[in-house]
Amino acid sequence: MHSSGLFSLSDHLARLSKDGDPLEVLDGTVDFGRFRDLLVDGLDYSDGARSGRPPFDPVSMFKVMVVQAQHNLSDARMEFMIRDRLSWMRFFGFDLGASMPDENTIRHNRNRLTQSGALERLMEAFDRQLREQGYLAMGGQIVDATLVPAPKQRNTEEEKSAVKDGKSADEIWPDKPAKAHQKDVDARWTLKIGGKVRYRPDGTPLPQIATPVFGYKSHISIDRRYGFIRKAKVTSAAQSDGRQLAQVIDTGNTAGGVWADKAYRSQRNERWLARNMQRDNHDASAPTIKMRIVRGCGGAGRSPEPA
Repeated sequence: MHSSGLFSLSDHLARLSKDGDPLEVLDGTVDFGRFRDLLVDGLDYSDGARSGRPPFDPVSMFKVMVVQAQHNLSDARMEFMIRDRLSWMRFFGFDLGASMPDENTIRHNRNRLTQSGALERLMEAFDRQLREQGYLAMGGQIVDATLVPAPKQRNTEEEKSAVKDGKSADEIWPDKPAKAHQKDVDARWTLKIGGKVRYRPDGTPLPQIATPVFGYKSHISIDRRYGFIRKAKVTSAAQSDGRQLAQVIDTGNTAGGVWADKAYRSQRNERWLARNMQRDNHDASAPTIKMRIVRGCGGAGRSPEPA
């Protein structure tokens, strides 16, 4: 591919803006710079005196996490898409031809925010900005979970046992820091049951295919009126959807309706919803809306074994 002129890239980006780049709209609605202090605190960045300071701006990496969730991409696929999409590069603040975050950097960034509890604080700050802009949570909420695949680890039986015991990568590979950096000890296996339901001639449904998936699960609550994510929680893929309901419900939503699939349905959750002035609308049809931040998809399952 050859450039037709000195300003061809600038002209191309200008055309994207003219046609309506949705990421520019998001950037104009949300001041991502206001999250910097929360990000630096949650990621526990050094002041430069110690080694190991990540080379990428924390606000840029938070934007990466938002877009990755929006498009339900694995870390490896996200690495490719960052390099491939000019509009994404512009939104993240990365320069064409410069260094880009790889899949391990993306994973470490997400894990550190999750483990430090910063992700929850970021979502609260994000919600405050939406409210300031007039996007009040109303009309009920949709709760769902999205599987985020991670690279298979191919560990030995001894290493699998250490992962099961909850040891960190540095503890499992103390003499191999490079290998420890590459290893993911937080992701888990699950079985994803999905696809179109097919029926026999007599009308009975055929068994659905269960696909093993290794990775994480992003649990989200989205307000029905605007389609913005309001609360989020990241767990291993093996975690039950239903057990996360109380963690992601936005009790500040002015309407009490909650739309969720059968993975969230239990007597315990029904009682919790009732105590918090919420109601399960599983008998009503959930609307099809354009998710401005995150699109949810199914993915409940069980864990065969750690990687």
